[in-house]
Amino acid sequence: MSAADQSDVTQAQAEEAVRTLLRWAGDDPAREGLIDTPRRVAKAYRDWFSGYGTDPEAYLARTFEEVEGYDEMVVLRDIQFESHCEHHMAPIIGRAHVGYLPAGRVVGISKLARVVEAYARRFQVQEKLTAQIAGTIQRVLAPRGVGVVIEAAHQCMTTRGVHKRGVSMVTSTLLGDFRDDARTRAEFLGFVGMSASGPR
Repeated sequence: MSAADQSDVTQAQAEEAVRTLLRWAGDDPAREGLIDTPRRVAKAYRDWFSGYGTDPEAYLARTFEEVEGYDEMVVLRDIQFESHCEHHMAPIIGRAHVGYLPAGRVVGISKLARVVEAYARRFQVQEKLTAQIAGTIQRVLAPRGVGVVIEAAHQCMTTRGVHKRGVSMVTSTLLGDFRDDARTRAEFLGFVGMSASGPR
């Protein structure tokens, strides 16, 4: 959804939609404890889905070339994130590990975290989230390679359906040297606590 599409829905319409869901669930949206819930939910949605109003590529626009020829791997581990499943609108809680091999330019490390956040704050499936982060870094920075690994728990699985707690999903996208060079791939996976047989 674009920012323009979002503006077609008013705050009042969003709050009325929440009231409808409250009634459908079997409660009374007019009772004291729920009177302010529609407003609170609408405000929470503005925060949870703020990624639709941001451009992840813009975060990577400012790079640095004066790095004394540094061309080894840059890895940012354990980027905590919260997202929401596009199938059930349930939370996805996890962490991302992002790495790249510079080709003359590096970016501030906080920008890598912001790219993760921009895509996470949208309705997602984990596979798409992983590919979007890696693809954006590859497209904008044009490094020799990019690696992204995401580990996350999906509340659509732990709180409904099969109700399996303690389960996490791991996805990865490896581009350039991270995919083609076995040593580079192994080095990255080692940095983020993974191996060919899975997490340590």
